[in-house]
Amino acid sequence: MQVTNGTRAPATRTGISVVLVPVFALLVGMISVQSGASIAKTMFPLAGPLGTVALRVGFGTLILCAALRPWRVRVPARSRLPIAVYGVALGIMNMCFYQALSRLPLGVAVALEFTGPLAVAILFSRRPIDFLWVLLAVAGLSLLLPVLHLHGAIDPTGALYALGAGGCWAVYIVAGQKAGISHGAQSVALGSLISAVLILPVGILNAPPTLFSASIVLPGIAVAILSTALPYLLDMVALTRLPTRIFGVLMSIEPAIGALAGLLFLGEKLSASQWIAITLIILASIGVTAGGEQKISAPIPD
Repeated sequence: MQVTNGTRAPATRTGISVVLVPVFALLVGMISVQSGASIAKTMFPLAGPLGTVALRVGFGTLILCAALRPWRVRVPARSRLPIAVYGVALGIMNMCFYQALSRLPLGVAVALEFTGPLAVAILFSRRPIDFLWVLLAVAGLSLLLPVLHLHGAIDPTGALYALGAGGCWAVYIVAGQKAGISHGAQSVALGSLISAVLILPVGILNAPPTLFSASIVLPGIAVAILSTALPYLLDMVALTRLPTRIFGVLMSIEPAIGALAGLLFLGEKLSASQWIAITLIILASIGVTAGGEQKISAPIPD
C-alpha cells in the first residue's frame, strides 16, 4: 500500500482485477472440466466410454473450430509434425482417460493422470530438492496403485489406462509447446481436428446404435462445452495473464477438485489412503512447480 503525504492511497480495482480475473478464470475452467467428466461418467451406461469421448471430441472440435477458425492458418512444413503428434496425443489421452474413468473414481483417475505433467516438470528440472517431490509422488502412487494391497486398492486395468493418459498428457505438453510457439491458440483447434479424425471412427463403431438419440446427444454437447470448449478458452485467459509458476501451482489442485466433483456429483467416497495419496501427488506437483522455471504450454485436457 503506497503512502503519500501521510495518507494512504486507495487500492485500485484495476490492480486487484489483474490478479483475480485470470485466477478466477483458471479455477472456473478446472471446475468446468471436472463437472464435464462427472456428466460423462453418467453417460457410460448408455453410450459407453468410447461413444462418450467421441461425442465430446466431435462437438468440442466443432465449437473450437467455429470460435478459432483454424482453416485460416497456414501450417509450414516444420510445424506439421509437432501439431500431428499433439493431436494424436490428445486423442489417445482422452480415450485412455475415459476408459480409466469407467473403472476408477474420478479423483483417483485425475490424480494418476496428473503424473504425466508432473513427470515432465521433474525431468526438466535440475534442482536437488526435486528428489523430495519425486519421493512424495512415488509415495502417493504407492497408496493408489494396487501394489501394497491396502484397503481401497483400485482396479489395475483402470490404473494402467489412467497412467497411459498421463503419459499422453506428457507428450501433449512437449508437442503442444512446439506447436503453440508457431500458432498459439490456433494449435488447440488444429490438434482437436486431428484428434477428432482419430477418435470419431473408433468411438462411433464401438458405441450402441442409440448414440445419436437426443437423450445421449444433449448431455454429450454439455460435456463438450464443459470439458473442452469452455475450459480451453478460460485457460487462454489465465495463460496470458498469470506467471508460469502461479499457473502451475493453481493447476496442481485439480486432482482435489476431481475428487470433490466425484463426491458431490457421483457419490464416490474415497478411502483415507486414497485421499492421502491424492494429497501427496498435489504437494509434489506444487513443490516442483513453485520452485521451477518450466513453461506451461497447453490448456488442461481432461
